[in-house]
Amino acid sequence: MQYVYAAMLLHSAKQELNEANIEAVLKSAKVEFDAAKVKAMTASLKNINIDDAIAKAAVAAVAAPAAGAQATAAEEPKEEKKSEEEAAAGLGALFG
Repeated sequence: MQYVYAAMLLHSAKQELNEANIEAVLKSAKVEFDAAKVKAMTASLKNINIDDAIAKAAVAAVAAPAAGAQATAAEEPKEEKKSEEEAAAGLGALFG
């Protein structure tokens, strides 16, 4: 995930997505990385329009909960209360 975060940071800063820049971001964050993985990711992103990919992901993220809400509306409502610790653990999983 760190490789993706580095690429997204560079993209948002309007910097070139190349191996040197991604490695510099990872080094500055003191993240151990595999140069081969950086090279592979850089090659895979070469012909990708990141802005379009983000827009498509955003549309999918909005559509998925809406479809899920329709499905659960037909079911009997269930009340589940998660503790704050469980919620925090779930958020922690998103960030590595």
